[in-house]
Amino acid sequence: MTRLQANLLLTVVALIWGSAFVAQSRGMADVGPLLFTGVRFLIGSAVVVPLAWAEWRRLGRQCRPLTRLDGLHIAGLGLLMTLGAVMQQIGIQFTSVTNAGFLTAVYVPLVPVLAWLMLGHVAHWSVWPAALGCLVGAFLLSGAHKLNVGLGDLWVAGSAIPWAVHVLMVGRWADRMGAPFLVASGQFAVCGVLSLIAAFVMEPVRWAGIEAAAWPIAYTGVMSVGIAFTAQVVAQRYAHAADAAIILSAETLFAAAFGYVLLGERLHTAGLVGCGLMLGCILLVQLVPLFSRPRRESILTNPSN
Repeated sequence: MTRLQANLLLTVVALIWGSAFVAQSRGMADVGPLLFTGVRFLIGSAVVVPLAWAEWRRLGRQCRPLTRLDGLHIAGLGLLMTLGAVMQQIGIQFTSVTNAGFLTAVYVPLVPVLAWLMLGHVAHWSVWPAALGCLVGAFLLSGAHKLNVGLGDLWVAGSAIPWAVHVLMVGRWADRMGAPFLVASGQFAVCGVLSLIAAFVMEPVRWAGIEAAAWPIAYTGVMSVGIAFTAQVVAQRYAHAADAAIILSAETLFAAAFGYVLLGERLHTAGLVGCGLMLGCILLVQLVPLFSRPRRESILTNPSN
């Protein structure tokens, strides 16, 4: 695969993730957020199982079986994914698709900040104005300038934290295991099971509701979880890190576009300014380190390794 082909594949991934916000929003009319998340992530895990099985056999032939510690790492990634996905799904019930798409992107500048706090990796100076700019952008986008902070906006923005921690850990652990498909399928399964257990405890679980939301669940399970997350892993083997980060951040633009075309959502002037500011900061934190030629590459990746 060439670098251009990898970039095109990442664009498709961003397109799928952006469109998934519409499906997630519509699916909430018939099932609760925990049930929706649980079923779609189990579907995503099933999609990747054939690749994971082939990878398991390859590791066996190479005498490199996964250890119990590897299993714990996969379970930890699944827990982080559960927190991020469920918080985002709860928030989508109370906010617009456009807001959800842009607020989710807060994780992009948050990743290097947490890398410095948790791992001691020194972030490039551009991180700090970009992080502040994203906070201001979220402030404008959510309508907080009118003293009307939406509950859904807070939930979606909060989901950026577990997503960012997940990004930091999944790269380190998947590389060490040498088993990206096993990691992907395993963490999806953990997320699905945990979400379903919580759904049976906290939500009404009705088969009729699942049937009514079958298409949104199937689309997000197969396309967003199973195909898009896996395609990202494949494409990033050949794409430059900066290319991948910038292209995948276009998820937010696709979310706004699909919200406009399919749901008729519109942004007020302050919201448009907030969107532009957030996108500008996302690009700033990715591009400035390239122009200044840092001695080592900044840790800037995507939510969904």
